[in-house]
Amino acid sequence: MTNNPMQQIEQSDMKIFQLFVILMCILLNALDGFDVLAISFASPGIATEWNVSRGALGIVLSMELVGMAIGSITLGNLADRFGRRPTILTCLTLMTIGMNASAFADSLNFLLVFRFLTGLGVGGMLASTNALVAEFANAKYRNLAVILMATGYPIGAIVGGSISTELLELYNWKAIFVFGGAVTGAFLVICWFLLPESIDFLISRQPKNALQRINKVLQQIGHHAIASLPVKTKQQKASGFKTLLANNLRLITALLVVAYFAQIMTFYYILKWIPKIVVDIGFAPSSAGTVLVWANVGGAVGSLIFGVIASRFRLRPLLIVIMLCAFAMVMVFGLGPQTLLHLSIISAVTGFFTNSAVVGLYALMAQSFPAEVRASGTGVVIGIGRGGAALGPIVAGYLFQSGQGLFNVSVAMGLGAVVAAVAIYFLGPVLNKHQPNSQV
Repeated sequence: MTNNPMQQIEQSDMKIFQLFVILMCILLNALDGFDVLAISFASPGIATEWNVSRGALGIVLSMELVGMAIGSITLGNLADRFGRRPTILTCLTLMTIGMNASAFADSLNFLLVFRFLTGLGVGGMLASTNALVAEFANAKYRNLAVILMATGYPIGAIVGGSISTELLELYNWKAIFVFGGAVTGAFLVICWFLLPESIDFLISRQPKNALQRINKVLQQIGHHAIASLPVKTKQQKASGFKTLLANNLRLITALLVVAYFAQIMTFYYILKWIPKIVVDIGFAPSSAGTVLVWANVGGAVGSLIFGVIASRFRLRPLLIVIMLCAFAMVMVFGLGPQTLLHLSIISAVTGFFTNSAVVGLYALMAQSFPAEVRASGTGVVIGIGRGGAALGPIVAGYLFQSGQGLFNVSVAMGLGAVVAAVAIYFLGPVLNKHQPNSQV
């Protein structure tokens, strides 16, 4: 009987309970996708009701992204210190409060505060679920599992967007937040009773009753119990931000930050401005929601296809190609098709490549960081990178306000994907130096 439960998980076939945990994380990421994009669906109504300028609207669209940046870094670190499970529950609590409060905001300033609060929860959630999925999947399917988890984001936007379109036809923009708050609260209850702690975390930190908790999870999975806890290694004892600044991780972290920052800037330009662009072209707000849903359909399909391909080919070269294709499609989007059908198709293809690049980066993060700093490392990359998410809609808003046309703005914002591709190219030699057996 092995005394290392992670070897049991790494080397064994996937069991039902592991698939359940991964499914729960996919659904939590789907919830993130809707909660973040709720403001995009609501933005045309907010702009009309409160007479908000494009520049101010860009700040509103970015506020939860600022919260996500802070939440990813702070709560991601807490996930490595106190556990994935309590951090996820905390994030769901923040998201529930933020979504419900947004529905009752009576001014732009209050809405900014509530969107920031929602973003805090979403930021910490992604860092925690990314680590949890990587730690419950076996070695063979880890990349695919992480990519499937990330696919939940556009799926949530698709389902939530379809519902939001109906809500906008029946009610006003506040109904979107009421719906999102109710669903988020339901997930809080479900996760309280059903979501387990990561065995990898329990081994690394060895909190009180760690052995009993590990054996309980092993029993749920269907593996043998262990007689005693493995001895903590020096690296596990030094987990946290200090480890991320060590020589073997410093440059890896920096390059991943640059790549994610740049790519997410391009990604959120598309997702945040589609509704307003479609309305400005002359279509109804409900049609704008439909186009945004198609962009996320493309993103979801792209993620699934990318996940299958990434399990057969090296991840890093594949990512570079996808990012360059994303830049090309953002330029095509900037040509501004005048029919709703053409706009939907181009948005879907653009979403296909931009979202595939993002989910590929999540898989790359899971491979690049060791378990004891996986949530912290992912949180730092996502947190600092969310600056690109927050900056994208703001920069685009002021470029539009300065008189730049859709094509020029799209080219400028699409360059983020090119910068990301360059950073991933230079990441290869660094990973090969510190991880000689790396397959990325």
